[in-house]
Amino acid sequence: MSESDVEPLARGGYRCALCDVHLPNSPTLNDHLKGKKHQKLLSVRTARKSQQEKSLFVSGFHKGTSNLEITDYFQTFGTVTNVIMDKDKGIYAIIEMGSTEEVEMVLSVAQHCMNGKKLRVKRKETKEFKYIPKKKQDPGKKQLIDFEELTQVLCQAVDVDEQMKQLLRLFELTDSEKMLRKLIVSLLQEVFLEFFPSCRILPFGSSVNAFDIHGCDMDLFLDLEHTKTFQANARSAAETEEVNGTKQDTKSETQSEDSILSDIDLETSTTAEVLELVATVLQKCVPGVHKVQAVTTARLPVVKFVHKESGLQGDISINNRLAVRNTMFLQLCASVDQRVRPLVYAVRYWAKQKHLAGNPFGGGPLMNNYAVTLLVVFFLQNRTPPILPTVNLLKELADEDDHCIIDGWDCTFPSDHSKVESSANSEGLCGLLAEFYKFYSQFDFAGTVISLRKGKVNLVTDFIDPESDKNLRLGPINIQDPFELSHNVSGNVNERTGQKFKRQLDEAFKYCRSLQYQRKSNKGKIWGIVRLFQPLSSLDCSPAHSPAVDYSPGKELCSGGNMLTIPFKLSCLSQQTRKRLHGSPDFREIWFNKVCHAVFYVMETVLKCSCSCTEGSNVQTSDVKISSFDETGSKEEDSFGLKRARPVEEVPETSGSKKARIETLQYQGEVTWHCSVWNRVWVGRRKMRRQLHYKTNESDANTNVVASSLEIEEKVTEAIMQQEENSDKSSPLIIFSFSAFLVGGNEDTRTVIRVTPVQQTALFVEFFHFLESFIPKMTEKCFEKSD
Repeated sequence: MSESDVEPLARGGYRCALCDVHLPNSPTLNDHLKGKKHQKLLSVRTARKSQQEKSLFVSGFHKGTSNLEITDYFQTFGTVTNVIMDKDKGIYAIIEMGSTEEVEMVLSVAQHCMNGKKLRVKRKETKEFKYIPKKKQDPGKKQLIDFEELTQVLCQAVDVDEQMKQLLRLFELTDSEKMLRKLIVSLLQEVFLEFFPSCRILPFGSSVNAFDIHGCDMDLFLDLEHTKTFQANARSAAETEEVNGTKQDTKSETQSEDSILSDIDLETSTTAEVLELVATVLQKCVPGVHKVQAVTTARLPVVKFVHKESGLQGDISINNRLAVRNTMFLQLCASVDQRVRPLVYAVRYWAKQKHLAGNPFGGGPLMNNYAVTLLVVFFLQNRTPPILPTVNLLKELADEDDHCIIDGWDCTFPSDHSKVESSANSEGLCGLLAEFYKFYSQFDFAGTVISLRKGKVNLVTDFIDPESDKNLRLGPINIQDPFELSHNVSGNVNERTGQKFKRQLDEAFKYCRSLQYQRKSNKGKIWGIVRLFQPLSSLDCSPAHSPAVDYSPGKELCSGGNMLTIPFKLSCLSQQTRKRLHGSPDFREIWFNKVCHAVFYVMETVLKCSCSCTEGSNVQTSDVKISSFDETGSKEEDSFGLKRARPVEEVPETSGSKKARIETLQYQGEVTWHCSVWNRVWVGRRKMRRQLHYKTNESDANTNVVASSLEIEEKVTEAIMQQEENSDKSSPLIIFSFSAFLVGGNEDTRTVIRVTPVQQTALFVEFFHFLESFIPKMTEKCFEKSD
């Protein structure tokens, strides 16, 4: 055994690189090294190494040369034990000699010739031995169909509606798969009842919520509430017997069961302690279960396991009662209307193919399937007439027996699905899918919070009360859980993913308006949802191919020209600023003013451009602050005289988005200023930044002063200007105007800046490309400084 086979791990334990297994301690490691698997792989590796040392790579012979001819030639140097020919083209061979000495004898000949052809002979390339276990076909785990096969099947359908139904049939669990999962749950229930009396194993999540797919994991909830009661009663009875002196030495059922739980009190034990006991039961007492691991440090602690016979992976949790209720809610939604399931399957597969849900390339936090499903549910709540009811309406339909409170949250809805009336909406699946993309391509994700309980959106400023201990984790996409109202189910999504999601929605909406989506191709081309599902490559998902700004269509004032976009992001605002915005219906206007002052500050102070405002929009840069507030938080007159965006009448509601639009005003307004650039301040900034950092380290070695990003960038600009102090300053290099607009209400809240040059030159194009990334980044730094 090579010493490199065993690697000590940073968190303790060891890894056997040869067998690719992790061992928790030294005794286990020693047992593994003496075991059959490790010893067998050692012998295989030794044999492979010996073969490699005695093997030669030969090429250059005539195509069609036989093994016998090659053997006859090389037998003149010694024993030829094996000849392996290239099966495909027959242009090379691997020859194994009897010993390494014979290999050296062959290589000592400068040139080999056979049948009039010069041979190229060299040592066989040495490859590192790596154990690759054979893959087993899981009897209860059907593999997902690949995209090429899916394309062939779906393109044979007669229309898009049939394509979506066929997609559902291809992806959903078969009856045998469902039966296998039920049997596993029954097995676990039977075993765990022996150790945790009156407990229940409840499946939840994708395998049972009506949106299952082949190979999905089994999520299980171990309900121990009745077990805790059983344990408390058993201990109380034992104490009573002991006090009365009537304690018997017989093994009653209570005592027998209590002996299993004698080492742990479920009522006072930590989650980690209980899960360790669950893992022990799984590992030692459940037949056919292996790879058991208690993950107690995760946000939701679980015990992971694998069912060996089927290959199914499962998780067991003990504090996830709300997830069980969410699963029942999705089951209800699926049963109310038969269009729900095919629509959800289509949108979820589209999100997977576009790398918006799941994590195929490890490219950052993406949406989970639950969040995507809730987007579909909310969309169906907002059709006219609605296809799905709101959670509040379901609560009204529930009986007294359906009343359900979990962790303080009202999770009430009817258990009898027949109480929910069918919708009068008759839209087809083809039209619904197209409307889904239209609905969300025009949606203000950043400025609103989706509420399935009410079936409408709320302003984000309603959820940023600093005094509340149940605030949502707000982000680029905000979907409030229908029951746990303090949970944003898409709170893990970052800005890049949010922008990519909007961009893919726009592209899908455009495609769904084309004939290629609506009609079957007569020329054999892909059509309908198939083209919608075409996967992105890993290159398409790289940062270089994901622009930092999003140019959403549909806004006339933003069309054409050179546009800079600064999206609304709560994450870049301090708690103090959030407190000012809390509950403010005109938060978009306040934020727009703040952005305008920040952009003006960056252009005039940081980049040293000459800037002047048009009449009515006098923006100053004595500091970065944009508005002052009194102690009550009410807004005073803007300290810089910025022309406020003026409210206009509310846009009439359309049938497709009536409930989705918030009951506030849209703003339209414009702030314009003219700028002149006298130096190439965008050229060589990185190099100059490094030089200034080096000089700063030399001169300020004994200080702890750390300059802000704005101050550093200002110094970089000044240094570049000093280098160009002898250049011609008779006229500006570039003259252009900035026109800032506020967009929000029916689209993502953002400030759009149109940059219009007096003359479109190559120099301006360079400068604008620099501004595309520099302005949004420095604007955020201004927010930090002003706060």
